[in-house]
Amino acid sequence: MSSPQPMGPGAWDPRLQHPPAADPLGPAGRPGPTGPPASAARPGPAGRAGAPTGRPGAPAGPAWAQPTAMRRRRRGDIAKYVLTALGALGLAGLLWLISATADEGASLTEAVILALIPLLVVLLTVWWIDRWEPEPPSVLLTAFLWGAGVSTVVSLVVNTTASIAVANATGLIDSGELVSTVVSAPIIEETTKGLGVLIIFLVWRRCFNGAVDGIVYAAVVAAGFAFAENILYFVRYFDEIVRTFVMRAIASPFAHVTFTACTGLAIGASARRRSRSAWVWMTPIGLAGAIALHAFWNGVLAAAPALYFVVVIPFSLACIGLVIWLRWRERMTMRRRLDDYARAGWLDPAEVTMITTGSGRSAARHWARARGPAAVEAMRDLLRAASSLAVLRQQALDGHAEADHAAQERELLETVRRSKQVLVGW
Repeated sequence: MSSPQPMGPGAWDPRLQHPPAADPLGPAGRPGPTGPPASAARPGPAGRAGAPTGRPGAPAGPAWAQPTAMRRRRRGDIAKYVLTALGALGLAGLLWLISATADEGASLTEAVILALIPLLVVLLTVWWIDRWEPEPPSVLLTAFLWGAGVSTVVSLVVNTTASIAVANATGLIDSGELVSTVVSAPIIEETTKGLGVLIIFLVWRRCFNGAVDGIVYAAVVAAGFAFAENILYFVRYFDEIVRTFVMRAIASPFAHVTFTACTGLAIGASARRRSRSAWVWMTPIGLAGAIALHAFWNGVLAAAPALYFVVVIPFSLACIGLVIWLRWRERMTMRRRLDDYARAGWLDPAEVTMITTGSGRSAARHWARARGPAAVEAMRDLLRAASSLAVLRQQALDGHAEADHAAQERELLETVRRSKQVLVGW
């Protein structure tokens, strides 16, 4: 076996990595060949990180921590089932209504297929944004169905009611449509979509680790809303399907995503604040931005399409730049937290570089694929566990550690240790 050498992210090989060389408990710990799992810093009275604690066989925190965490998970599971069922029923009812009221010649099947095209584009973008620390698929499904079922149905009912009320009051159909487009739609649609993101935040708060997570959940809610709305428009204007598809699926596939991302950004950013109630005042700020952008899009751009090139394209580029910067900041935070575990002996610095760079992860996965399914699974577990460890430690440093924080950390550290043992065997 060759001696360890400094390596870049593209040359990662687990056979050259050292296991933890000493007990990471500090001066009181006894050196050992592998070292016991280190527990990440536990928040002290002032919210600062304390000394690492914990051994593999130690009890997983105080007795009250595990029942509390289990009750929280059960409540989360119940909420997930209820919200998912509500969204699915809403979407099914909407599709039935669209089909029942469609003009002769309009095809619901073709409309659904066309609506899937921009949806896939948005979801692939969300995957790219979220690939460092993926959100739970079941919660993302709940977010999607909330947007497609709940938000769309509520918005359709309220917007139609507002349009009819204004038209009856003024005697002008155009006035009702204008109020619905510029006033009612932005307020109701962004409120219902934002409410979905907020509910997910309050129920699954541990899934929110910063602004990027807020954008991801907001984008999925908005993608569901846009998917259902596109089906409605494609069926309603089936005789102008080419023009409608170009306007909604090609020229503006990220319109709803951009609007709702303002709310998601604010909610996600509140998760990093020391105060657990920061969302109370940050959410309305993000919602106001979402409503303003939506109203501008529906009103000004409808009256002056030329502004699409003057305003929308530069704004979209600025949003792309913001997302890239937020992802970079998230990656740097992950690197700092994993450096803590590297100093404790759980990871080699080269492994930290591998885990926190795209080229490093790609090289590691390629290395594992060449060695069979067991190596692929171990590498996947290592990457996921390391990312989760970084998130868990950052939550503790932010003062938001859960009651079962120590138990989660022990489990993740054991996954890291077990995965490295498998990988070093090649």
